[in-house]
Amino acid sequence: MHFRFVMSETWSGLKRNGTMVISVLLVTFISFLFIGASALLQQQVIKAKGDWYDKVEVVVWLCPDGKSQSANCAAGTAATTEQINNLQQVISNELAQEVSQVTYVSKQQFYQDQFLKQYPDGVYQGRTLTADDMQDSLWLKLSDPSKYEVVSEVLSGRDGVEEVVDERQIFEPVFAVLNRATMVSMTLALVMVVVAIMLTSMTIRMSAQSRREEVEIMRFVGASNWTIRLPFVLEGVCAALLGSVLSCVALGVIVRVFVTNWLSQSITWMPFVGVREVLELSPALIVGAVLLSAISSSISLRRYLRV
Repeated sequence: MHFRFVMSETWSGLKRNGTMVISVLLVTFISFLFIGASALLQQQVIKAKGDWYDKVEVVVWLCPDGKSQSANCAAGTAATTEQINNLQQVISNELAQEVSQVTYVSKQQFYQDQFLKQYPDGVYQGRTLTADDMQDSLWLKLSDPSKYEVVSEVLSGRDGVEEVVDERQIFEPVFAVLNRATMVSMTLALVMVVVAIMLTSMTIRMSAQSRREEVEIMRFVGASNWTIRLPFVLEGVCAALLGSVLSCVALGVIVRVFVTNWLSQSITWMPFVGVREVLELSPALIVGAVLLSAISSSISLRRYLRV
């Protein structure tokens, strides 16, 4: 009997306050769309870092033939076999804990395996380059990528070394942009959440005021406080539930269309979040929206109905 009464009152309230319920639904939808987007952006940063940081290496570029801006290469000649062997010995003796693997890449090998893959016609900045225009290098796999500075300090300035480069430096600007986008979307989401709380509270309060006579009758016949409050709380919960579900659906469509079917096809070297991540995030968004609505509705009723 109580259940049927509560559900009847809830349905009646939803029909009477359709416009305000739609307002709560839309604000919840926008709020949790931003929250979901910021969470997905952060997952994108973590996913990209995890994939790239496992693959990137420290590259020790050896002196090339010809001119170089490095003082170590002032002679204008390529690093000798003796210098390369000395460098490998230094790595073995002084960087055994930091470096897990050392790979020597000749200029011919670099030209064939990497340069031509990126520039199939061999043209770079208007010039047609050959293997003789490349330079030998040592590629170091680190046990801990954060130890780059230690490796750089030990190897920089050594005979035959032109430059020590950490490939992570190439990706840091990308991560910085993604992190800023996450902060912006999270800020907007927090603002929209505050708006959703205020609008939900106002909607429930107005619904309660419009049915004050019914509330007084229920009090008179001995209805419990929760029997009186629950229909109003459920109104807000229903609107928030539908709004959060729609936000999850929208996130899934956006990720599927713009990320999976477009961006990941155009940029194949970066791992992207997908619909799976949206599905994993959706329960948290829905539960969060329902709890937010239930709590704000309960506080509003406690304050304005005094029951």
